[in-house]
Amino acid sequence: MNNDTKELKSLERRNFLKLAAGGSFTAALIVGANGMLWSKEAIAQTAAEEKERENAADHVMTVATAYVLGASRSYPILQLDLKENIQNGTNGKVYVKLAPGGQLGAGGALVQKVQSGTIQAAQHSLSNFAPFASTVDLINMPYLCGSNQRFTNLVHSDFWNKEVHPKVEQNGFKALFYVNIDPRVVAVRKGGAGAVITPGDLSGVKFRVPGSKMLQQYYRMVGANPTPVAWGETPSAIKQGVADALDPSVGALYVFGFKDILSHVTFTQAVPDSQVYSCNLEWFNSLPSDVQEGVMWGSEMTGHMNLAKVPAARGYAMSELAKSGVQFHSLSDDQLAEWKAAGGYQRSEWDSFKKDLAGSMAKFGKLEDAANTQGKYYVHDA
Repeated sequence: MNNDTKELKSLERRNFLKLAAGGSFTAALIVGANGMLWSKEAIAQTAAEEKERENAADHVMTVATAYVLGASRSYPILQLDLKENIQNGTNGKVYVKLAPGGQLGAGGALVQKVQSGTIQAAQHSLSNFAPFASTVDLINMPYLCGSNQRFTNLVHSDFWNKEVHPKVEQNGFKALFYVNIDPRVVAVRKGGAGAVITPGDLSGVKFRVPGSKMLQQYYRMVGANPTPVAWGETPSAIKQGVADALDPSVGALYVFGFKDILSHVTFTQAVPDSQVYSCNLEWFNSLPSDVQEGVMWGSEMTGHMNLAKVPAARGYAMSELAKSGVQFHSLSDDQLAEWKAAGGYQRSEWDSFKKDLAGSMAKFGKLEDAANTQGKYYVHDA
């Protein structure tokens, strides 16, 4: 890094801290995301605009995420777009205050803050809804909705609206929109087992899994040795060989800094990396009806943008990972069929999960039909 670059970075940092200390944290985020922290004119104009918008609004909506704003380049959660769309959709009656980068927590902690009304909204894993509506956990059943299209079909279906949304709302949440990221992959560490093309290639591989019993069972069924590791400890576990492989989406692998420790990534399309923006239901219901409609319009527009962004975000993540030597493998229909035959939801080993989580085999059948039925939204699959 030359002296000019160091000086620019120092100036950007000073300007960011100055803005944030002056109560213009969201303005600092916006000019930072646009690469304009070096420009006094841009900083002043953005700060003034944000202050004007906040003062003119009737309602302030804090939206928290675990991701920095720039993450949307490879992990399309589109925080700035959601802010803009909700503000525009409500004609400025709602001002959206962003809290990215985990500053207010992540995952379950954000879910609790939304439920309690500590914050108005947050982005988190869809699995975080499972304690409130057990049917949600069926998204982790292999090949039920692993592909982007099947996941999108499911969460926009009449079945989902009638079976899942009421249970989520009974527990104090309003789902704003579902974020399509990409399916989970099979990612192997450098020095590990090599390319994984068939389930046989996973034989004996120590596979990092989260706490999900379904994911643990799936990787056992396809031949791996499931190894539960907390997410925060996963990079060091992969580096040290405590685990040889892991399964986030390719965008998540890039965002969380795995690019220099992986060798092969295979698109098995078994389980979605699914996210949601949720809102505190009591706060949402307290808004005038026209403002509620504006919030949902802004959320829906951001949902459209998310679906359009998926292939570009994947492409960027793949390009960056490839620079570090990662090789990618897409599977043929026959190869995918082998994975489905080994661990797919049609097997009897999954029947107890279907009954427990859906309520009955008949209800699971309706869930399956919903995933199979093309809805009004299209999304690209890897």
